[in-house]
Amino acid sequence: MARKSYLGVDLGTSGIKITQLENYRGQPKLVTYGYAEAKFDLIRDQSKGLQTTVADLMSKVLARAHVTTRQAVAALPTFAVFNSIISLPRMSRRDLNTAVKWEAKKFIPLPIEEMILSHQILDGGDTTLAEKIFMMNVGSLFGKKKEEKPGAPSPGATEAKTAPPPGGQAQPLPPDAATDQKSKNVRILLTAAPKNLVSRYIEIFKLANLSLLSLETEALALSRSLVGVDMENVMVVDIGSSATNICLIEKGIPVLNRGLDIGGYNITKSISNSLNVSFERAEQFKLDFGIRMQEQRGGIPDAIKDSLQPIINEIQYVFELYQNQGSLQVDRILLSGGSAFLPNLTTYLTQLLRIPVYVGNPWDRVVYPLDLKPVLENIGPQMAVSIGLAMRNIS
Repeated sequence: MARKSYLGVDLGTSGIKITQLENYRGQPKLVTYGYAEAKFDLIRDQSKGLQTTVADLMSKVLARAHVTTRQAVAALPTFAVFNSIISLPRMSRRDLNTAVKWEAKKFIPLPIEEMILSHQILDGGDTTLAEKIFMMNVGSLFGKKKEEKPGAPSPGATEAKTAPPPGGQAQPLPPDAATDQKSKNVRILLTAAPKNLVSRYIEIFKLANLSLLSLETEALALSRSLVGVDMENVMVVDIGSSATNICLIEKGIPVLNRGLDIGGYNITKSISNSLNVSFERAEQFKLDFGIRMQEQRGGIPDAIKDSLQPIINEIQYVFELYQNQGSLQVDRILLSGGSAFLPNLTTYLTQLLRIPVYVGNPWDRVVYPLDLKPVLENIGPQMAVSIGLAMRNIS
């Protein structure tokens, strides 16, 4: 029987990354991957011309990688999605839908009519089904699309499980507990995304001749690829080229997401300005030396330290937000993104934040040829979102 496979597509501000995975005896197995560097901003630039440019670049990446499926899953950028944890009394699901909509107006700076809303009960609800937090089934929202017919069978092919139902619906309220528990409030994760942004993504995938099965948040994709079913409280810090995303994952569910417009580019630019060298030499300096703990009087080069400080401040701010909600402590931090391998970064952050910090490996849950291990581990942090997206329909 032909084996269905799925394509995870990460449209970042610095390029496109794609990963194709298939179901292999219940595990995701690598089929192919690819990436292309490019600068574009789908949030601010809403022109048809940019959509065509991105679609053309995507088609080239797919061709070079010899992708064999048209079934795709994509993610909306963290800074374009609104997240907030609200507290409401226990009530019927119908009343809860109305209450959440009214609360959303307090947190979202755009008209509610222009947003796609989703919410999930965190306290006592079905927290193991993180898929339901924010999973937009494109077919149900913008006209159902036909799924492609399976192609030629691959060796050892197996059938993948069907996609989970679309999100955006309130989850059933927890079973009644003791009488005094009924009056207590429950925490609810509220997520919203602009409808016009979703429409632009749909158009890009249509131009690239891909069937966009669903859209989700980058945080959910990172949770799937880096954390899995781990029940710890984990912070993922994704340091990309021009932006950093920070998401706090509580028992497999992303409950806090923050984004800032600082990334690896800013670190390199800071080194370039400080040492008065070219951008290329500064990039090499960053990769060769990174954070020197044992040299230069035991400190970190000021240029790198200064450029990292806004990211560190944001991490500490997320800690504060989380603790102020009466939540548990963060157990560990996982780094991803192109700057995750900055030498000695994990050691520096561990000492500074007093929490274990590691570079996340999104390939840990993926079957792949062992001879590719050195290459895949080197690019793993950059591919974490696309891997998580491709894993969405594979258990």
